[in-house]
Amino acid sequence: MAKGALSWPFLRLYLLTIIYFGANSILNVMIPLQGDSWGASNTEIGIVMGAYLFTTMFFRPWAGRIIHRQGPVRVLRIILVINGLALLLYTFTGLEGYFAARMLQGACTAFFSMALQLGIVDALPEKERSQGISLYSLFASIPTIIGPLLAVGMWRSGDWTWFVVSMIAFAMITNMAGFTVRMNDSQASVTGPSPQTTSFLQELPQLYRNPDLFKCSLLMLVASVVFGAVTTFIPLYAEEIPSASAAVFLMLQAVTIVAARFFLRKKIPSDGKWHSAYVMVILMNAAAASLCVSLSPSVSGGFVLFYLGGCLMGISQALLYPTLTTYLTFVLPQPSRNVLLGLFLAMADLGVSLGGAAMGPLADLSSYSFLYFICAILGVAMSGFVYYRRRQANASP
Repeated sequence: MAKGALSWPFLRLYLLTIIYFGANSILNVMIPLQGDSWGASNTEIGIVMGAYLFTTMFFRPWAGRIIHRQGPVRVLRIILVINGLALLLYTFTGLEGYFAARMLQGACTAFFSMALQLGIVDALPEKERSQGISLYSLFASIPTIIGPLLAVGMWRSGDWTWFVVSMIAFAMITNMAGFTVRMNDSQASVTGPSPQTTSFLQELPQLYRNPDLFKCSLLMLVASVVFGAVTTFIPLYAEEIPSASAAVFLMLQAVTIVAARFFLRKKIPSDGKWHSAYVMVILMNAAAASLCVSLSPSVSGGFVLFYLGGCLMGISQALLYPTLTTYLTFVLPQPSRNVLLGLFLAMADLGVSLGGAAMGPLADLSSYSFLYFICAILGVAMSGFVYYRRRQANASP
C-alpha cells in the first residue's frame, strides 16, 4: 500500500467519510428546528439529538472486534444499508421516528468511524499518525461547511420535498459508494483493526486505573459536552441574537475546523509526550468561545461576538481530539490499545450526547445564554485540571 496520509488509498477513505457524514450535517440543523415547530421542549430535542452519539458510545468498544472477525468490507456494506434505512425514517415519521433513526445512525457510526480511525493508526508510520487522524477528522467536518446552509435554505423554503429528496439521495449515494469498495489483503489493514487479546469488559476498569487514559477521557468528556451543546442548541439560540444566523455560525465553525486541521496538522504533537501547556491553551480557547456565545445577546453588535465564538470553538474542536487521540496511541499498551481507544472515543460520544440531553433541561430552567456561560466555566475547570496534574507530575520524584 502507498505510504503517507495523503496517498490515494487514504484519500478514497476520506471521500467516503465526506459522503457518509453529509446527511448528518443537515440533520443537526433540521431536527432542532423541526422539533421546535412541533412544540418539543429543549429537553426533548436534546434527548433526540443526543441519542445519536449515546448509541455510538455503547457500540464503539465492540466495533473493532466485530470488524476484525467479519471483515471491514462486509461490515461496511451492512451498516451503510442500515444507515440508509435510518435516513428514510426522517422522511415520513415524527419526533419518535427521529429518535429511532438517530439510534440506528449512532450504531452505524460506531462501526464506520472505528474501522477507519483504527485502520489509519495501524497503517501509518508513527510520525504521521497525528496527520492521518487529523485528516480523517477534517474530511468528516467538511460536510458541516455547506450542510447548515442547505438545511436553513430547505427550512425557509417551506417545501419539505427538498429535505425528503436529500435524505433519499444520501441513502442511495452512500450505499453505491460502499458497495463499490474493493480491498485486497494488503488494503484490509487500512480499515480493519488488529486482533485484541483482551475484551472490553476486562479493560473497562482501565478508564480510572490508567492515568493517561483517565486524564484524556475526562478532558474529552467535558470538552465534548461543550461541543455537543453548540451543535444542539445554536440553531434555536441564534434566533435570540439580532442579525445572527445559525447557518453562518456553523459554517464559520466548520471552515475553521477544516482549515485548522489541514494547516495545523503538522503542529499537533506526534512524539508520544504530554504537552500540558498546549492542551491548556486549547481548553481555554473553548472557554473563551463559550463566553463569546453566552454574551452575544447582551452587547451591541452581538452577532460579531457570536461569530467570533464559532471560529474559536472550531479551533478547539480541530485540535483537541487529534491531540489526545495521537497521544494515547503512543502510551496505551499495545495488546489492548484498540479496545482502550474505543473507551476513550466512547467518552467523547457520551460528552456530545450529554451536551444535548443534560444541557437541555438547563436551558429549559434558565436560558441558552446561561447554558453557554456554564460551558465556559467547564472549559476553565478542565484547563485548571491539566495545570493541577502537571504540578503533581513535577512534584513527584
